[in-house]
Amino acid sequence: MIGLTDFSARLGGREVLAGVTFAPVAGTFTALCGPNGAGKTTLLRALAGLLPATPRPDPRHVAYLPQGARSAWGLTVRQVAALGRIPHADTNPAAIDRALAACALTDLADRRVDQISGGQARRAMLARVLASEPRVLLLDEPVADLDPAAAHDMMLLLRAIATQGGTIVAVLHALDLAAAYADRLVVLQAGRIVADGKPPHALPAAAAAFGMTLQHPSVPLLRPRSKD
Repeated sequence: MIGLTDFSARLGGREVLAGVTFAPVAGTFTALCGPNGAGKTTLLRALAGLLPATPRPDPRHVAYLPQGARSAWGLTVRQVAALGRIPHADTNPAAIDRALAACALTDLADRRVDQISGGQARRAMLARVLASEPRVLLLDEPVADLDPAAAHDMMLLLRAIATQGGTIVAVLHALDLAAAYADRLVVLQAGRIVADGKPPHALPAAAAAFGMTLQHPSVPLLRPRSKD
């Protein structure tokens, strides 16, 4: 398992993380929340071993998906997913098929990724990550720009992966989704962790980090339909 102890980082002469200690718990879904510039992406990149003085985890076991990941070539969805097998030096078709099915992309497998919707293309990037069959997924804003239904579908998939024993750490700005699906909410502000716990306990600190207050209005919320 990966983690950081009393970790600090400076980028462009500015301290972006200060004395952060964090480790994901196996089989859980952790949401990293906080305002822009709080250090969420830097923390995720540190866990992925992409910063100086951070150990690089085995890419067969730990997969990182950056914010706004795109394919620069006109590959098919299946070809994009197959890139996830590079760390294993194989083209395991069963693993690729499982990843496509998990992301509801089987019917789009032969479509070019630059000719499908933005939400479908984002799921193709996630399929690439899943095809490597990692134990830990590090995801930066996996629901950014997705419509409400697609965002809930993505969160349901991540929730299912954690329930089945996978470990998810995802940067999320949507606090409602974090509260609904995550086991653990880690709140960052000015490069420090200011709260770390179950969502109901950490949400007040998350609201404060954004300069807001936490209320419980009776405004209806959109939720995915039951699969029953």
